[in-house]
Amino acid sequence: MTSNKLIKQALMFALVGVSAQALATNGYFTHGVGVKDKGMAGAGVAYSKDTLSAATNPAGMIWQGDRQDIGGALFAPMRSYSVTGAPSGGGFNIGNGDQSIESENEAFLIPQFGQNWMLDDESAIGLSIYGNGGMNTEYKGGTAIGMPGTFGDGTAGVDLAQLFIATTYSQKISDKASWGISGILVYQTFEAEGLGNFGAFGFSSDPDNLTDNGEDTSTGFGVRLGIQGEVSPGITLGVSYQPEIDMDEFDDYSGLFAEGGDFDIPSTYIIGMAWQISAERVFLVDIQQINYEDVEAVSNSSSSLLPGGSCSGGAGDGCLGGSNGAGFGWQDITVIKLGYEWQADDNWIWRLGYSHSDQPIPGDEVVFNILAPGVIEDHVTFGFTHRIDQNSEWNFAFMYALEEDVKGSNNFEAPGAQAIEIEMDQYELAASYSRRF
Repeated sequence: MTSNKLIKQALMFALVGVSAQALATNGYFTHGVGVKDKGMAGAGVAYSKDTLSAATNPAGMIWQGDRQDIGGALFAPMRSYSVTGAPSGGGFNIGNGDQSIESENEAFLIPQFGQNWMLDDESAIGLSIYGNGGMNTEYKGGTAIGMPGTFGDGTAGVDLAQLFIATTYSQKISDKASWGISGILVYQTFEAEGLGNFGAFGFSSDPDNLTDNGEDTSTGFGVRLGIQGEVSPGITLGVSYQPEIDMDEFDDYSGLFAEGGDFDIPSTYIIGMAWQISAERVFLVDIQQINYEDVEAVSNSSSSLLPGGSCSGGAGDGCLGGSNGAGFGWQDITVIKLGYEWQADDNWIWRLGYSHSDQPIPGDEVVFNILAPGVIEDHVTFGFTHRIDQNSEWNFAFMYALEEDVKGSNNFEAPGAQAIEIEMDQYELAASYSRRF
């Protein structure tokens, strides 16, 4: 099969798979992209290992040679919320008193593809296709099952998926240093249901475009820049930066997201080190910053909907969809990633990883974040590579995101009437096939 045919199949595979993405690890960014990176909790800005490395540091593509990687991950997030306390009857209550509900849809296939071509000994061009963000929840409700639904309007939830297609140019600066730049096309989809009462209570500037409008799409274009190089024997440093990506608005949800449906991709940067302990062993440390506060729909507080806020009866810039509209209240986070790789022999390479992040969701923002409970803080990972021959290999990785919860109150109810807890843990199994040509 020719490379062109494989690329076309990978694009089709990715476009089909984007609707099934549900990444919610470091906030709603994935913990790692390439399968080798996933085995080390996403660490790798200074130590690139495959053609998905452009998602972490485009400078690393020059060291991959003529290579192709195709694979995917089976991702299983376990999302739930619980409510304690009866509604007062005069506020915006959650559910119908004490209840605990788990989200549907606990298995998602997330494809990925990468290919690199050497232009000459000093430069290369590559293509990387991956998902790097998303969220999915579906809490059943309605007359058919005898429950009013999470927000009193039947089944409630959201489905956000993001597909990144990065074209990368990378070049050597010296025998042990390089730089790279990726042009990134982003395609995202979104759907929400069961939020009608936010309009009925006068919380939306555009109730007709608040919920239950099917799937909407959005596109945007961005860049990622990176450098990578050995600074002393055995010590390599790497840095990459992706500015905020401006996306088209979700017109069908202009009454939900701030600024008339705007949902941009926040900026992020990574710095890191690879320590070559010996010829067979490498230790990695990455520090990633994700600036969720770049995006008003993500970071604005929902407090503008409360009495005394800047939204009243659907009027005011603080209403859902408004110019300074209510959001999920997420904060910027810093993620520390540790990875360790050792080569046991010519055919087997083993990996371990651990990462820890700040909590993006404050306790006073739990109501809206029932829809997006991205509360995970800690990941542990394991992975390995089995070389088939000199030019091909299989790669595997496993991730467990430790159970985490955030507790708070229903601020839309009488003080202390309803306590809310949002909770999540996750599993992921990833595999890829790689070959040099």
